[in-house]
Amino acid sequence: MSSPSESSSLLHLEVGEFTQSAYSASLDSNDDPESISRKVVERNLLRKLDFRTAYLVLIYILNQMDRNNAAAARLRGLEEDLGMKGTQFNTLISSLYIGYVFMQTPSNFILTRIAKPSVYLSSCMSLWGLLTTLIGISTNYYQALSSRFLVGFLEATFYPGAVYLLSRWYKREELGYRTAFFTAGIGISNAFGSLLASGILATLEGFHDYAAWRWLFFIEGYLTVLVGIGGMFILPDYPSGPARWLTPAEHALARKRMEENSEGHDATEPTSSGDISVVLSLMTDWRAWIVGTALCCCNASLSFNMFFPTLAATMGYSPTISLLLCTPPWIISTITAVTVARHSDATRERFGHMVFALLMLITGYVLAMSTMNFTVRYISLFFMAQAQVSNVILLTWISNTFARSSSKRAVAIGFMNCIGTSGNTLAPYIWPSSWGPTYTKSYLICIMLAISCISLCWVFRRHLKQLNKAAGEEERELNLSKGYRYLL
Repeated sequence: MSSPSESSSLLHLEVGEFTQSAYSASLDSNDDPESISRKVVERNLLRKLDFRTAYLVLIYILNQMDRNNAAAARLRGLEEDLGMKGTQFNTLISSLYIGYVFMQTPSNFILTRIAKPSVYLSSCMSLWGLLTTLIGISTNYYQALSSRFLVGFLEATFYPGAVYLLSRWYKREELGYRTAFFTAGIGISNAFGSLLASGILATLEGFHDYAAWRWLFFIEGYLTVLVGIGGMFILPDYPSGPARWLTPAEHALARKRMEENSEGHDATEPTSSGDISVVLSLMTDWRAWIVGTALCCCNASLSFNMFFPTLAATMGYSPTISLLLCTPPWIISTITAVTVARHSDATRERFGHMVFALLMLITGYVLAMSTMNFTVRYISLFFMAQAQVSNVILLTWISNTFARSSSKRAVAIGFMNCIGTSGNTLAPYIWPSSWGPTYTKSYLICIMLAISCISLCWVFRRHLKQLNKAAGEEERELNLSKGYRYLL
């Protein structure tokens, strides 16, 4: 491992050898040599890093498929074969998120204490893939319920862990786009997961004496195990540790970028030392609770995605056609998520972009409530799907705001995502089958939750704006240069 001084010299020596040849045409000749050197190294660093972290998209696609396959299996006899009654299917959906609540914060604690998050996250993925296959051999409701709870327990390590891992490599103004690109797996998963599910459910009924819905769990679980094994060799670890895929200059710059990313932040608020101190400081920080509650409302308002095949089926088509109809809205949603998040990064603004997404959600719900007409209800599904980016922007905002130290950031992401996941735990009960096929009450509840999320985030934004104003006034009084500012 290089010392800081050695790393600095490596940065200049190594870059100087190839700056004039490979990259001179694309750089401004008026820039000073040190600036040119950094631009070249940073561009190569981000290119390599983007290639490695892109694997998170594949993992997240399978994460979402494993999470949502029960909704597709429901269309092919899951409830009947396992003898479910009343709200037992809703409880089956909810059980996964109960596991989430228990594990998210402890898992991110673990991530701050280990050197190889690539092995940790990938191992958990392979294990939840194995448990997914076990759901396929369940013979009763309680076996499926216990397996799904354990799947959630292990899946809880991934999303907050992946967001934290990204925050250890990317700067604040880069994080929103990368997080959105990573979570674009939601749209891709829902789009192509529906295609895969329709193919499996339509062709494998009775194959080797297993129902088609069981094959859905077998195949998706097996794919998850394989991708998890691959992640051990592809995902990056932390910039503070070894990184053989980077040159010494790139590695030195990666560490320097993270130091620059937190410059001035420690002056804003004192940092805590020790794990217990970090947890206690969060539990007594009203901002953590208000943002966590906003995330809870946001997640619950987006709960339509747990029942997307069910909502598509209300238009009166066969299970196969209903699953195929789910694909186009999610393809458009993926494009929307990346575009909105990239613009959010470019403008360094979070609140307005999140509100824009939630207003599309509310529009979709109002359209769905207004009629049972096929065209209007299908258009409403497009509006609903576009709102998925609101969760991405809010979680990125959390990572930007609570970024004083890596340990606090890890716990903050886990802690507030834990509060947020409680919304997912209760959300399945917003969609009882007795309220179908119109689901008017469900849509009204979700509209109120979206409005609550917007209101809480407005309060949070106003508070951060006041902190930025106070920091600016202090700098002017003391004749200091502009320091750290919270993103709004």
